[in-house]
Amino acid sequence: MPDGARWMSATELAAGYRSGEVSPEPIVGELLETINAVDPKINAFCLVDADASVAAARASAERFAAGSPLGPLDGVPVSIKDLLLTKGWPTLRGSLMIEPDDLEWDVDAPAVARLREAGAVLLGKVTTPEFGWKGVTDSPRTGITRNPWDTTRTSGGSSGGSAAAVAAGLGPLSVGTDGGGSIRIPAAFCGVVGFKATLGRVPMYPPSPFAPVAHVGPMARTVADVALLLNTISGFDPRDWAALPTAADSAAAAVASTTDLASLRIGYSPDLSFGTNDAGVHANTDQVVAVLEQLGAEVEKVDLGWEDPVWAYHVLWYAGAAAVVGALGPAADERVDPLLLEAIERHRDITSADYLDAVALRMELGTQMGRLHEQFDVMITPSMPSVAFEAGRTVPDGWESPEWTSWSPYTYPFNLTGQPAITVPSGFDGRLPTGVQIVGARHHDATVLRVAATYENAVGGFATLEQRP
Repeated sequence: MPDGARWMSATELAAGYRSGEVSPEPIVGELLETINAVDPKINAFCLVDADASVAAARASAERFAAGSPLGPLDGVPVSIKDLLLTKGWPTLRGSLMIEPDDLEWDVDAPAVARLREAGAVLLGKVTTPEFGWKGVTDSPRTGITRNPWDTTRTSGGSSGGSAAAVAAGLGPLSVGTDGGGSIRIPAAFCGVVGFKATLGRVPMYPPSPFAPVAHVGPMARTVADVALLLNTISGFDPRDWAALPTAADSAAAAVASTTDLASLRIGYSPDLSFGTNDAGVHANTDQVVAVLEQLGAEVEKVDLGWEDPVWAYHVLWYAGAAAVVGALGPAADERVDPLLLEAIERHRDITSADYLDAVALRMELGTQMGRLHEQFDVMITPSMPSVAFEAGRTVPDGWESPEWTSWSPYTYPFNLTGQPAITVPSGFDGRLPTGVQIVGARHHDATVLRVAATYENAVGGFATLEQRP
């Protein structure tokens, strides 16, 4: 086994398994040891089943020995956000209102089922805020998940366990969810890659209470790994009413050619017309755009003329949250995250007319972005306006608004529109990572991945925690 197996990418592991240079069993064994040593400092995992993981790795090794691997992810370790059903393991959703013995836990979410079919090794479940309701990761059940780059800072959320695990070298891949930035916020804060594909490309079951805006998606340290994972977990599933037909294009093929971006048209919006960025974030985003121009892309600054659509997002989001908590009965008043209860109370006057108005604005934004993409192949924004703030807080210290959306203005608009959007590292502000967001037209996921991979190749790859500046 080569030195530094902890930091090998999924693509490297897959190649090593095929060549016989490495084997799944020792790789998984090393990762389990690393999780035991490192995770207590960051609290990314809420469930580790070493026996099941080792057994899966052993079965994978036997398939490779027999010359019959199940696919490109056979033997590759993956963690699963604890909002996705995983057969044999409880899905507690960061809540004290759900107990391990409440259900049989005999169903896999579509993404999890496809990983098993592909021979991937499931390492365990990773943390989420209760029901995935906010943009940081702490919950009544699992406590605070911290940022591996600085454990006094938040990992972001709600896929904060996924981002922290990947950033800390506790497995090359993780499956997260994104209902308002829940993949892209923590990926940006933790210096990894996170992709929200076109709504419906990755099927979801059971339906999320935030279904109009909720996505399932891949997280990794490289764009190639994200594409590899996306290939495995995407495709039609009849249980998801919004599921798209299985895509004809291969995500992995989209990142295979990354020489230049000649003839690509990019619209650059530093603030979506309503955001405000820290100076370091702004400078890093400008630098990414400069690199894309050097690669041959035509870049033009765009002013969308948008007013913040957060009111519409809140209507859709908190209508779902109220439905979840309301179904829990009176015990919820004592056991559910008090900040979630406060947020629901702030938005308790939502009416059916409000909901219809929010849907109408969502459609209008989608139309506007569709027209924009007639002119531009992709749009560039910062992923987040700042670096990660203090752990254990829902908003930065001294922040005027109690809403987590108030400090993440660039993510939820593209949950409203259902477009593909990826965040990749853009550099550092001090010693903390920043990210840049690449947004594409609906169904043009391959274009987004190609731009991201070409940028990654041009800058020589993204720094890992062991390479911190």
